[in-house]
Amino acid sequence: MSALIELGIEPDIVCGTSIGSLVGAAYVSDTLDKLESWVCSLTKFETARFFEINHSLNGFVNKERLHHFLNEYVASDEALIEDLARQYAAVATELETGREVWLTKGPLLEAVWSSISLPGLFPAIRNNNTWLVDGGLVNPVPVSVCRALGADIVIAVNLNGDIVGKHFKRPGNPLKKEENQGVVEKLTNLVTEYTASLFAPAKVDVQPPNLFEAIAASVNITQDRITRSRMAGDPPDILLSPRLSHIGLLEFYRANEAIAEGKGCVRRMLPALQEALGMA
Repeated sequence: MSALIELGIEPDIVCGTSIGSLVGAAYVSDTLDKLESWVCSLTKFETARFFEINHSLNGFVNKERLHHFLNEYVASDEALIEDLARQYAAVATELETGREVWLTKGPLLEAVWSSISLPGLFPAIRNNNTWLVDGGLVNPVPVSVCRALGADIVIAVNLNGDIVGKHFKRPGNPLKKEENQGVVEKLTNLVTEYTASLFAPAKVDVQPPNLFEAIAASVNITQDRITRSRMAGDPPDILLSPRLSHIGLLEFYRANEAIAEGKGCVRRMLPALQEALGMA
C-alpha cells in the first residue's frame, strides 16, 4: 500500500479479506505508517507471545494482546466504518451456512476481527446473531466487492500466487529442543512428536509437517483454488502478486522482507499501473 501511495495512487474504495482487511483498516484509519513501523520491529519471540496454549480449544491467539495491538496500531473500538473518509468493506464467512458476508458498517475492529478469524488460530466472532470466520474461505481477493461498491478501476493484491506447498521446512531437519522456544514452536513440536510416535515407523528420517505447516498449507490450497476460480470470472484491472512463498503463515517477524517484496512487485507492475490509471 505504501508503494502505491508513493506513486500518488490512493484508492477511494478499500476492500480486504483476512490480513488484507487489517491493513486496509489501518489505511482508512490513517495509522498505516504506525502499523508498518511496529510490525517491522517485531522479533520471533514477540510474535510467539501473541499465541498461547489454552484449554478452551477456541483458538491459539492471545485475544487480550491482539486487542491491544489493534487498538494501538489500527483503530479504536469506537471507530465506525460509516464514519470513515473512504469506503471500506471487510469480507467474512458465515460459519453455519458458508455464506459470504460483506461488512460495510458498524464497528471497524469488529469487522477486522471477523475477517481475520482463521479457524484453528482465532475463535469465531459473533456478529448479528451469527458466527463469522475468515473471509479467505470464500473470497480471498475481493474484486467483486470493490466492483459492487462502485470502483471503476480495481487494483487487487493476491498473496497466494506462488505460495501453495512451497514454504515447508526442508526435510531431514531434526526438531530443535531449545529452552527459549516460543509457545508456538513448543506446541507444534509437541504435536509433531506425538503424531509421529503413533503413526510413523520406529526410525523416521523425514519429519512430517508440523501442526501450523499443515494448517497453512491447507488454507493456502483452498484460497489459491478459490482465487483462481473467482478471478477468472471477475478479473481485476491490475493484479499485484508479490512472491511470498518463502514466508510462513505465522512469520510476522519477517515483515521487512514481505514489505520489500511488495514494493518490488509494484515497481515491476509500474507500466501496467500507469497505463490503467492514465498516468503520464
